[in-house]
Amino acid sequence: MRIISATTIRTWAREKAGAATSLLGWMASAKGANWHTLEDVRRTYPHADPVGVASGKTVTIFNIAGNKYRLITAIHYNTGTIYALLFMTHAEYSKNRWKEKL
Repeated sequence: MRIISATTIRTWAREKAGAATSLLGWMASAKGANWHTLEDVRRTYPHADPVGVASGKTVTIFNIAGNKYRLITAIHYNTGTIYALLFMTHAEYSKNRWKEKL
């Protein structure tokens, strides 16, 4: 899979050192993946969840660093591209304000 933008993910990893290993591990795993459906994603990440957002689109949420953080992505299975949209703590995610931005 191609990740847009790996640079942003590396920046998030630097900013949240407690998530760095898990976040960079997710990126390496995703880059090597060949996902065509959510079911493919869940073979590697069983807790990946689809969530509807304000735009009417669906994003895929990944738990990072033992459920302390959330990575919000848009996966375009038809092009093999993952867009890294947001990265936040579990507490920030739980407020659901992020859904209005997407």
